Amino acid sequence: MPEGDTVFQTARRLDRALAGAAVTRFELRVPQSATVDLRGETVHDVVSRGKHLLHRIGDWTVHSHLKMEGAWRLFHRGERWSRPPFQARAVLTVDGTQSVGFELGVLEVFPTIEEDRAIGHLGPDLLGADWDPAEAVRRLASDPEVPVFTALLDQRNLAGIGNVYANELCFVRGLLPTRPVGDVANLGAVVDVAHRMLVANRGRWTRSTTGDLRPGRRSWVYGRVGEACRRCGTSLHGGELGRVPGEERMVTWCPHCQT
Repeated sequence: MPEGDTVFQTARRLDRALAGAAVTRFELRVPQSATVDLRGETVHDVVSRGKHLLHRIGDWTVHSHLKMEGAWRLFHRGERWSRPPFQARAVLTVDGTQSVGFELGVLEVFPTIEEDRAIGHLGPDLLGADWDPAEAVRRLASDPEVPVFTALLDQRNLAGIGNVYANELCFVRGLLPTRPVGDVANLGAVVDVAHRMLVANRGRWTRSTTGDLRPGRRSWVYGRVGEACRRCGTSLHGGELGRVPGEERMVTWCPHCQT
């Protein structure tokens, strides 16, 4: 599942392959941007901001979001794509390398000077060079009635946490996902664990929040409804939780270890 660590790794891989090169093919297969042509422009860099990807090309930014199904893949020119062509939303070629964005949940182009309109609402980036834990705590605490699980998923509070990390953080800190943020004694510790989890996983594609990379041992609670808690052996509970109907996310917790 694409979360902040996955997007960070994707941006780093794309930047290494594309930065400094001139675009020889540029195609966005979405109606609002289908006529945009950045051939001849230079790719300055590719960066992540939370779960958002930014290709900065010439004076323009290609903004994408992977959502649940999206991915950017690199291919040698002429190499067969790993996904069906009808799933491609963006095709960008430099020299002998082709970068293809498949099933992107968001894809748009705008002048780089206007980036703030797309990502300015985001909270501190857990994997950003400007990571600010104090600001993240301040934002989380600003709405004390919201369940902590929901607050962690809100990208306006801190950018990069998805469903996997929100579930795992609540377990590691012993918090019921439904506990109001205002009842969390040490938000600073929650933010610190979030940062350490994402940093630990930013350099590998096999995500683990337990420290164990073996299959079936990589998560504390996520994806394990009905299984035994790794700490106490109690059967894990599951359900859905969200700020409003339609925004619910799968949540898993231990009724003994989390209060």
